[in-house]
Amino acid sequence: MSLGAKIMDEMKTAMKAKDTVALEALRAIKSEILLAQTSAAGGDLTSEDEIKLLQKLVKQRKDSAAIFNEQNRADLAEPELAQVAVIEKFLPAQLSEAEVEAIITKIIAETGATGMAAMGQVMGQASKELAGQADGKTISTIVKKLLV
Repeated sequence: MSLGAKIMDEMKTAMKAKDTVALEALRAIKSEILLAQTSAAGGDLTSEDEIKLLQKLVKQRKDSAAIFNEQNRADLAEPELAQVAVIEKFLPAQLSEAEVEAIITKIIAETGATGMAAMGQVMGQASKELAGQADGKTISTIVKKLLV
């Protein structure tokens, strides 16, 4: 079942349950999918494209929630975090920091990278290998820690 079909099924369920937060998140996903399909040459999205799209939506909402929390606006941050939970249901399971660190350590050993000069090389390979399983910020933080 494609992501679009899953989203439509979830939207129907959210409408019946009158779950406005979930419905808002699902509509945002559907909107992004439609925008991506119309801008893509073939019109179809690969599963990698769908994962990137969902990760972008999660990141946007987490960033917004962080800004709202900095401004002591928990009333605005809570719906954003609730939408993150809805969107993350469609992403592959995320790896723990320990698992990500083990994979990055293996990549560093394979490439023989030392020092911060090799960060780009390690980040490129780690991002490909961990696509959809960890966010870029986590990967970057662990790479910096291991390459220092």
